[in-house]
Amino acid sequence: MRVLKMPVRRWFTLVAMAAAAAGAAAQPDYPAKAVRIIAPFPAGSGPDANAREIAAELTKILGQPFFVENRPGASNIIGTEVAAKAPADGYSLYIGTTSSLSVVPHLYAKLPFNAEKDFAPVSLLGVLNTGLVAAPGVQAKDARELITALKAKPDSVAVGTAGIGSYSHLSALWFNNAAGVKTSLVPYNSNSPYTDLLAGQVQLMFDGLPAAASHIRAGKLKLLAITGKERHPSFPDVPTFAESGLPGYAPIAWQGILAPAGTPKDVLEKLSAAMQKACQSPELAKKWRDYGGELRCNTPAEFTAFIDADRAMWGKVIRDAKVRLD
Repeated sequence: MRVLKMPVRRWFTLVAMAAAAAGAAAQPDYPAKAVRIIAPFPAGSGPDANAREIAAELTKILGQPFFVENRPGASNIIGTEVAAKAPADGYSLYIGTTSSLSVVPHLYAKLPFNAEKDFAPVSLLGVLNTGLVAAPGVQAKDARELITALKAKPDSVAVGTAGIGSYSHLSALWFNNAAGVKTSLVPYNSNSPYTDLLAGQVQLMFDGLPAAASHIRAGKLKLLAITGKERHPSFPDVPTFAESGLPGYAPIAWQGILAPAGTPKDVLEKLSAAMQKACQSPELAKKWRDYGGELRCNTPAEFTAFIDADRAMWGKVIRDAKVRLD
């Protein structure tokens, strides 16, 4: 009998391919167990509430528990690193944000993750329009009047921010540059500026609206302008920044679901389909709309393009403002 010989390297390659194929065939339908969503922000925060809401929807749709694991700290860097280094098997997901994936990569020269290469986008979750929120004592009734007042008297108002390099800080710098005005920026590195804003100790803040919406409706704070191409249905009397003479001012805060790079394509597609089904929930859509946002899901390709454009936009803002944190 003639024995055919095969090079050892070729033999090992074929064995590995066969083992991988057998493993794939034997793997049960995804998901077969609980899925964690790594959140780089604290429990009890606004983004955390959003993460838990979508986790509950995905649990209902896919039939396995989806739970949030909070890994806050270091400007979202800690949780983002954990997610980037998690197994790419579909059982570790990540809720990314404007700050973690669009802003932070431009603020630090060295990071323990690569925002562009270490993640596979699944779907956008929603966007939050940024509002120019004012203390009740501010005399301007809208952003246009405020700009006029600031040009006449620079540095006449104090703007509370969540710290240097934060979303609120960069949004304020962007506003100053776009409007050609000067404001006094007051960083709050550990406490929220909202207590002092309500008390009138600072006069303005630029932020996504969930934290301020209830105070605005109660008349305790004023909303002078809001981002978006059109007026928001929850605040129909508030002009957009474009209406106020700043058509290029367009910061939005977003959240979305991503997976570690290398996660199988069929898993990403199944998760994205589940996200799009979740976005059909009237209750969830109403929650986002009530606090000035929009529930918005999409495909992995669409979400990738969205992040790329947003990251480029914030890169220009940060370069123009000359902000670095290392």
